[in-house]
Amino acid sequence: MRKIPIHWDDLESAFERNSPDTESFLEISTGHVVSLTGGDPETPSLRAKVGSNIANYIRIDPASSREQYRWMERFVGSVTEPQLRERLIMAIDGKGAFRRFKDVLLAFPAERERWFSYRADLLHWHIHTWLGENDIETTVAAPWGDAKPPPDLGEALPVAIPHGTEAPGEALRRQARDLIDSLPAIELPSAIAFLEFLTERARDTRPKAFVEEMPDPDERPVRPRAVR
Repeated sequence: MRKIPIHWDDLESAFERNSPDTESFLEISTGHVVSLTGGDPETPSLRAKVGSNIANYIRIDPASSREQYRWMERFVGSVTEPQLRERLIMAIDGKGAFRRFKDVLLAFPAERERWFSYRADLLHWHIHTWLGENDIETTVAAPWGDAKPPPDLGEALPVAIPHGTEAPGEALRRQARDLIDSLPAIELPSAIAFLEFLTERARDTRPKAFVEEMPDPDERPVRPRAVR
């Protein structure tokens, strides 16, 4: 086991950051985290530093977008209030799911706090597993205490969809198509213009990485970290 003085805040931020233009490495000798971000003027020199002594660095693997989406699905499935659960099911259907999920929870502070707690447990357990897989023993205790497996919230799918019926999101899409089909041709340009406006608005507010997000996610704001 390699004993490393982990800088926990930096490591946690690196594991939360799931962006295609950013990669992070743990420096074995110091426990510092080095992040390489596209467009950052310091990135070329940092990349050269890492490349010249790659044996002293371990690449950090954030939880994938797919895995974070499963976290969200399990949480939605654990919501007991029927109307909120249905709203969340519709919110996580399609691109921009993480942003819509967070927007819905803004009006439900208790469930929002429960989500933060659940996701933090999942993230810390992911970090704990990664450290073990890389034979790393920390010499500084984690601020959140000993990591433990997160609570089991049930199946990944938020609800069982009975055979022959539609998920809420698909039902709404079918309803929208039916309304479009019922319009006279002269009204279609206006309908198309409005749909294009909604599409553009969604594109403007969508995070660059499909996931987001989750940490933008959905999460509490991440404090800026100085790259060492």
